[in-house]
Amino acid sequence: MIKIEELVHAYIHTHCDFEKELVLTNYFQADWEADILIVDSDGSSHEIEIKLSKSDFKNDFKKSYLNKDTGEKFLKHDKISCGDYVCNAFSFLLPMGMVDAVLIPDHCGIIEFYHNADTWETEFYLIRPPKKLHEDSYWKLNDKDLLSGKWHSTCFSVKWKSKENMKSLFSKILLISRN
Repeated sequence: MIKIEELVHAYIHTHCDFEKELVLTNYFQADWEADILIVDSDGSSHEIEIKLSKSDFKNDFKKSYLNKDTGEKFLKHDKISCGDYVCNAFSFLLPMGMVDAVLIPDHCGIIEFYHNADTWETEFYLIRPPKKLHEDSYWKLNDKDLLSGKWHSTCFSVKWKSKENMKSLFSKILLISRN
């Protein structure tokens, strides 16, 4: 079985243009999380939610959020379907044949994949493109500077951890070579 990280890697490296698109994976914003978030140069955004099991897929329709200002509780897909959502488009990325397309709401795009465990190749099939939920730019709805700050902080943290891991590894190699 393919791991979610491997699936994300396979998808973004075959379907995203890193020269023209901002591609974020496992991106958290307040109480909302995207497995893959793609924002193009015009600010049009597409969230891709990965579901590897039927139970995980069904649970996505039970997710609810609380409006911090009004205290109102709402279901995620009710918010998406009425266009009151941060992204312009929403799609599910699912194993081939896991869920019948007629059971997936019309506002959702459907991308299916087939992973060949013998050759380690993964193929993706667009079953249904997502509907455009609204015309607003992602940058009209989100603070670009805040996102940039989060991104730089994350990159620094990863770089720092990598540097510390390299120091530790180098120390172990020196210790082994002395013995």
